[in-house]
Amino acid sequence: MAYADGFLLQVPTKNMAAYKRMSEKAGKVWMEYGALDYKECWGDDMTAEGMTTTFPKALRVKSSQTIVFSWIVYASKAERNRILKLVMADPRLAKMPDPMPFDPTKMLYGGFEVIVDMLPGATKRAPAKKRAAPKKAKKSAAKAKAKRARN
Repeated sequence: MAYADGFLLQVPTKNMAAYKRMSEKAGKVWMEYGALDYKECWGDDMTAEGMTTTFPKALRVKSSQTIVFSWIVYASKAERNRILKLVMADPRLAKMPDPMPFDPTKMLYGGFEVIVDMLPGATKRAPAKKRAAPKKAKKSAAKAKAKRARN
């Protein structure tokens, strides 16, 4: 059965472009290692008539912040665990912005077993291809500095 990691966070609205750039880089890494789907969604309509609470109320979001709702889908929990180890060891993620465009201490996270999947062909998905962890190349300090300057 498919598995999903879900995230809910508040991002200063002024940091939207930086957050999107960071997410696009991270999403490429997750997908390369076998995630089936990677979504980052910027809150747009945060009100619902008749609801007693909303994301902004529950998270006590300031007017200068926007909710981001995101998820990553995997073929199974075992695949998620395998992929997550590879992603966390990937050197590209070490190049994330400093400071981050949001407060990671306020991020909500959870792992979820998918119980309904309406995507056509979802039950027929082939398991993700297994990829080896990237090899860490040894570079001289000068080469590493030159590469950072280019990026």
